[in-house]
Amino acid sequence: MKNILYLLLIILILPGCTDRKPAAIPVDSPAIEAENANVRYDRAVRELAGRIAEALDDRQLAAQVLVTGIDGKGNLHWLMRSLLEDCPAGGIMLFRYNLDTDTGSIQALIAETAELVASGNAVSLEPSDAVPEEAPVVRILPFMAVDHEGGVVNRFLPGVADLPGADSYRTILENEGMETALARINADSANVGTKIKRIGINMNIAPIAEQINDDNFEFLDDRSYGRDPLFVAEASEAFIAGMKQAGIICVIKHFPGNAGADPHYFPSVLRGDKAEMAEQVSPFAALISKGIAEAMMVSHSAVPSWDSENIASLSPAVMGNWLRQELGFEGIIICDDFSMTAASGMDSSGNRISLKPETAAVRSLAAGADMVLVWPMDLKLTHHAIQAAIDDGTLSRERLRESAARIIFAKIKMGIIVNEE
Repeated sequence: MKNILYLLLIILILPGCTDRKPAAIPVDSPAIEAENANVRYDRAVRELAGRIAEALDDRQLAAQVLVTGIDGKGNLHWLMRSLLEDCPAGGIMLFRYNLDTDTGSIQALIAETAELVASGNAVSLEPSDAVPEEAPVVRILPFMAVDHEGGVVNRFLPGVADLPGADSYRTILENEGMETALARINADSANVGTKIKRIGINMNIAPIAEQINDDNFEFLDDRSYGRDPLFVAEASEAFIAGMKQAGIICVIKHFPGNAGADPHYFPSVLRGDKAEMAEQVSPFAALISKGIAEAMMVSHSAVPSWDSENIASLSPAVMGNWLRQELGFEGIIICDDFSMTAASGMDSSGNRISLKPETAAVRSLAAGADMVLVWPMDLKLTHHAIQAAIDDGTLSRERLRESAARIIFAKIKMGIIVNEE
């Protein structure tokens, strides 16, 4: 198998794909040349990602925007194989019940799952100026994800990928200073990232970039880097950098935050006005402005100052106006599991109502999410609901292609899209 990046060389040398350099900047500056090369590379990757997204049929398109758990340990349960053959999901989420075994069994499960999904996501690219006359068959592998924050949120057996919790670095900050704390976070993250990458994982749904306050303390006490927004931002950056060094993409969570107790069991309402909310999300904003944020998980919190009718994960105002336009986030928006108690909608009178996971998923994608988490029991219904929504116009094909292109862009850069011999 050859890596698909060879196609980028063709795109990069095409006329019109180079950047115009401002006349005031010396063209022989190494820094400028490096920056322009990066711009050309990203442009080429985005163009290729768009072409691959356009080549997906509706079944593949509807699958690419889903992240699902799997049933199996060491190997897939036959019913899970059947589900993934019908819906080759764009992301696979692994939990303790998949991972509390030896590393060889974990590797076997991941390899089997990735191969099955890639087989269902094979597409032929049409010849064009950017693609050779003999167009390759491209295979899209899934994100293999885990939410490995460390501390209390640890999906592995002891000794496999041990990682301190975020609260432990608050102690280092107090006793040894910020520089030492950040260096320790980065080293620990890179070390553990290397271990889980070796197993076959390529996505970590972490870190938590929410700062602790009086409203979320009960839920986030030992999972957050603390109350200081500067340290939360810097610590999250150090964690992400360590994982990236190991080849792991991070999903920063949970924008714009949580309030109260565990949203798996209780509703969450963020009652601050827009100025207060801007302060609350300042660590997220800092990561976005630095270009560090590649993927973001949106919470199921209600944010009345931004949207009086929808929770964040169902809100065009939160995901589109706030996160995309105001903060400038260009990466993948992932929405949390819609079976959580906090993941409810509202009726015409403003009362909270429970939504079926498949209904919520369609609404979330239409509102601007790129990927949604679903349990295996809901996978088939959700996959079919998305396709039905495309057919009846509830969810536009272009909206999904836009999301698929973002997902594929990240996968190309990670090297998990390949072309067959």
